[in-house]
Amino acid sequence: MSVDFNSRRSCVVCTKGCVASSQHLASEIGIGILKKGGNAADAAVAMAAALNVTEPCSTGIGGDAFCLFYDSKANEVHSVNGSGRAPSKLTVELLHSQGFSMTQPFPAQTHGHSVTVPGAPAAWIDTVEKFGSGKLSMLEILDPAIELAETGYPVQELTASFWNKGSYLLTDPNNRYGTDMLLNGQAPKHGEIMRMPHLANTLRELGIQGKSGFYCGRIAKAIADVVQYHGGVMTTEDLASHVTTFEDPISIDYKGYKVWEVPPNGQGITTLIALNILEGMDLKGMGHNSAEYIHSLAETLKLSFTDTTWFCADTSQVEVPITQLLSKEYAAKRRSLIKSDRASSDVQRGSFSVGNDTVYFTTADKEGNACSFINSNFMGFGTGFVPEGCGFTLQNRGCGFSLDPKHPNVLAPNKRPFHTIIPGMVTDTNSNELLVSFGVMGGFMQPQGQVQTLLNMIEFGMDPQKALDVPRLCVGGSYGYDSAIIAVEEGISPDVVQKLKSFGHTVEGPVCGENRSRFGRGQIITRGPVFRGQEYRKEIIPTLWAGSDPRGDGMAIGYCT
Repeated sequence: MSVDFNSRRSCVVCTKGCVASSQHLASEIGIGILKKGGNAADAAVAMAAALNVTEPCSTGIGGDAFCLFYDSKANEVHSVNGSGRAPSKLTVELLHSQGFSMTQPFPAQTHGHSVTVPGAPAAWIDTVEKFGSGKLSMLEILDPAIELAETGYPVQELTASFWNKGSYLLTDPNNRYGTDMLLNGQAPKHGEIMRMPHLANTLRELGIQGKSGFYCGRIAKAIADVVQYHGGVMTTEDLASHVTTFEDPISIDYKGYKVWEVPPNGQGITTLIALNILEGMDLKGMGHNSAEYIHSLAETLKLSFTDTTWFCADTSQVEVPITQLLSKEYAAKRRSLIKSDRASSDVQRGSFSVGNDTVYFTTADKEGNACSFINSNFMGFGTGFVPEGCGFTLQNRGCGFSLDPKHPNVLAPNKRPFHTIIPGMVTDTNSNELLVSFGVMGGFMQPQGQVQTLLNMIEFGMDPQKALDVPRLCVGGSYGYDSAIIAVEEGISPDVVQKLKSFGHTVEGPVCGENRSRFGRGQIITRGPVFRGQEYRKEIIPTLWAGSDPRGDGMAIGYCT
């Protein structure tokens, strides 16, 4: 399929409320919830459910979710960790006894051991209960997605392509109910009407019964059965014991902007480490997407990933040196390792004493609240396993574990794996007023996309849509990180590519067409044109500005009345 990304979008500007997602029907549903009196949290959960219906090849109720919520009354940022845990019977010793070696990656995408407990359903309900308006029931919030699933919807262009690429998981004869996610036995094509009645029933049970409607009874049994059928050890007890956690978000200051992330086990700390290192460089003086600029970003990201792919783990079971990793002193030491004209070849992690496929979407309401939300199956359809009569696939987040007993992220019972999905926010360092709710989906591209879109706005004064439109770089790959490779997107000049090669980088690209999906798909809402100059920040302009990534099928929508 040939995809042209050269069309132009204007930044959406509105006053009462705004949403941005990778699917226009989900965006419409989010705006509808805001107009009914729901707030940013209510709208985000309604959109999560709608995206499960319209982009099941990227997200779903069988996956995990993370969220940052800005409470305008308290001027506070809160975080929600909706990631699931490994089954209680899954151990490294068990895997070794089954022939898996600690020098190998985790069991394959389509092995039952790669399924962790889905955290998204609980995260949806807990987000609404803790941060929602209280004006809408859970069923009312899920109803638009239920209706879409029952009556059907036209499949969008890029979604159809991703669905087709992942359909081999659904047509596998061992996947007994995979055809529930197909249309006449194959992936739906662009413009075809897709209905998902089993998913509609699952969402309705969640809306009526709450968390018990998913984690107990029919659905829980179907999940445990399909995981065990594929060699896993998950039980209904594992599902029944799942809980969402509410943790203090982590942040750093970048030139007067406070950037917020969910703490590990999510990789949001990678964004913060990178920004700390970059703060000491004259990025604006280098010029946007110059060879020097891209080199500096790439070298910084290598250092950041080298730390986080080791240290990032479940903080309920492992001590993660967050304070040390985010200190300005540590950033200065790491920055000193970067050579201005030479690519690094052997990047080492720091030493401390210690005891792309996803959907991202964001909402903002008339009260000043905002919700930065991300939901994922991990690799496309995840495992592709469809529990009987449920209409969704199960994630393969277990692939994020290490089998090395010395690794902080080593597999353990009831442990949460390293997670790629990361919502982001920015507030004013002094007042803590909300400035940005943003994210970029896509495996290891996520912190890279966050860093680049933020720098586009902060350093180069771009509005949200322009910040998403311009070409990006990607160090490594989406699911398997390889620091030796830099991919650059169409629009970065051949002269820049040649200069990067002269610095010693291995460069792929310029990458064009549908393959640009490796550079992620982002959504951004800002409160006022906050990056057009410091004069705008003296008094926050009461408008919402929003953009949606041209690499996706979606849009930003706002309203004023």
